[in-house]
Amino acid sequence: MSVFNLHSQYQPSGDQPLAIDYISAGIEKGIKNQTIIGATGTGKTFTMANIIQNVSKPTIILSHNKTLAAQLFSEMQEFFPENKVSYFVSYYDYYQPEAYVPSRDLYIEKDSDINETIERYRNTATQNLLSERDVIIVATVSCIYGLGNPEDYGNLSFKLSVGDVLNRDRLFTRLGDLQYERRQNDFSIGTFRVRGEIVDINLFTADDRAVRLEFFGDELESIKLINPISGEFIDKVNEITIFPAKHYATSQEKLNAAIKDIERDLEIELKELRDAGKIIEEARLKQRVMYDLEMIQETGFTKGIENYSRYIDRRAPGTAGACLLDYFPDDYLMFIDESHITVPQIGGMYEGDRSRKTNLVDYGFRMKAALDNRPLKFEEFRRRLNQVVYVSATPKDYEISLSKESAREVLK
Repeated sequence: MSVFNLHSQYQPSGDQPLAIDYISAGIEKGIKNQTIIGATGTGKTFTMANIIQNVSKPTIILSHNKTLAAQLFSEMQEFFPENKVSYFVSYYDYYQPEAYVPSRDLYIEKDSDINETIERYRNTATQNLLSERDVIIVATVSCIYGLGNPEDYGNLSFKLSVGDVLNRDRLFTRLGDLQYERRQNDFSIGTFRVRGEIVDINLFTADDRAVRLEFFGDELESIKLINPISGEFIDKVNEITIFPAKHYATSQEKLNAAIKDIERDLEIELKELRDAGKIIEEARLKQRVMYDLEMIQETGFTKGIENYSRYIDRRAPGTAGACLLDYFPDDYLMFIDESHITVPQIGGMYEGDRSRKTNLVDYGFRMKAALDNRPLKFEEFRRRLNQVVYVSATPKDYEISLSKESAREVLK
């Protein structure tokens, strides 16, 4: 029985039933690459929804822009109201990447405006993947950029159940390890507050809810879901899992080891700059990294911590970090929508990122490890794939050559 429950007043028509059965059977047989060919308006999204229900696998639908992704997300929510449909796109409303222009001696500091709603959706997506099977995520190609390690993200999470006996000081420490900040008045997303025997936690979830823990002494007496603004009661649950407030969360042990490695490599890179006569670059790099290390030691976080992700993840130089695809189980399914546009976009992201960061490293604004905070190379992307269905009106030779089976869908 499928874990997905498709809701629609319509039934597949025209060539849709053939396409649905053909592609579904191919997935069940283990075929790795297939293609759906259909013109605009032929109901390809409805076809995808039926295939998802048939094969019952955690699924990602990859799109080439936010507008199309938002449309697909809305449609999938309507088709699967009882299942975990999530949205994973870049959370920046405005983004100016960090850069350096040598010809003008111009350093451009990273500047951004993060959309809190989208950030909630992103966190909900990864939480769903680590706890459920009936998951559909609509994402843009930004999902191949680095994200926190899923093993650390999952291991740091913890479950609370009614009747648990807890030392509240230890609970507060654990919440701090998960990057939740303790505040009394500003109860914003990613914070918690304490009022007598009540602990409120404003979770990073898409449904805009907070958790209220009510204690009697050290015993957890009740767990309530509340509106984080009004405090209005929403629901009562017997247990809840608390996930990290940020994807770049890790254990203190890993953080301490990362700091030692950063300090070691910093000395090596400072010597290289000094030997090359780059005195300004040496001073610049030392000042930047020492400040970042101080922040990491004090708070467990610093602006731009992703540039040290290779150390935190204990990765070898040159290797790719974890991304959203690493949160999926091995048997997941991917649809690449408008594949004739989306696939080339994936292939071009690495080089653009690399050229910008090379200048930052060469001129002492970042350590070499920043080069490993990057999107996947195309071959790295391909190695993370399990089963893929390319969806396009005009698929290119790449998709067709990979596909052992192809279904043409045209409404009659």
